Amino acid sequence: MNKIEVKNVDFYYGNFQALKNISLEIEENKVVAFIGPSGCGKSTFIRIFNRMNDLIPETHLTGTVNIDGIDIYQKGTNVDALRKKVGMVFQRPNPFPKSIFDNVAYGLYVNGIKDKKYIKQKVEESLQGAALWDEVKDELKKSAFALSGGQQQRLCIARALAISPSILLMDEPASALDPISTAKIEELIWELKKTYTIVIVTHNMQQAARISDKTAYFYLGEMIEYDDTKIIFTNPKKESTQNYITGRFG
Repeated sequence: MNKIEVKNVDFYYGNFQALKNISLEIEENKVVAFIGPSGCGKSTFIRIFNRMNDLIPETHLTGTVNIDGIDIYQKGTNVDALRKKVGMVFQRPNPFPKSIFDNVAYGLYVNGIKDKKYIKQKVEESLQGAALWDEVKDELKKSAFALSGGQQQRLCIARALAISPSILLMDEPASALDPISTAKIEELIWELKKTYTIVIVTHNMQQAARISDKTAYFYLGEMIEYDDTKIIFTNPKKESTQNYITGRFG
């Protein structure tokens, strides 16, 4: 079943067209990776799924973006409800200047949940989901800034999981991390796809090859090719994709 369906999407920053006529479908409980050189529209595209681009002045989108069969850009869409459904993890870990516990519980507080028992249970579940519980369970009152970079990124994943999304967007979640932390994040993604649909932007082609079911290659605002990851990396149909994958690009 398709979780996300994008049809003929064009996206503009003012007069600049950042995305050109993009259509794709993402199945439920799959990991889809977006690859391509810097400035090719990957991050812009991932942010249309939770309407983060709305926060930038003078942007507009044409085409349709359906999540669970509903056009998320139609008039009257509750964007706050959409962002609960579509969690996001950014390139650099961005914990809040609060305790580990309060970082994870933040979305619950914001959504007006006051049941302490429920919050405690959700924090524990989310930290377990982010493979961090065993490392922090005795230090939940400590500042999140006391954690290492890799732990902070898993904390941000736990924070995203706490509000029970069904889709997780990850914009280069491991690019600021060392190889060991990166491996942990990759293992985690593999585990999380049992429960979530995951869309990841990555500059690391080996990472895309390791963790994704499907890969889309972007260049200059166009989606050049989208297929099973194995095909993209071993037998792409477009010469441009082949050149990028083999490093003959540019």
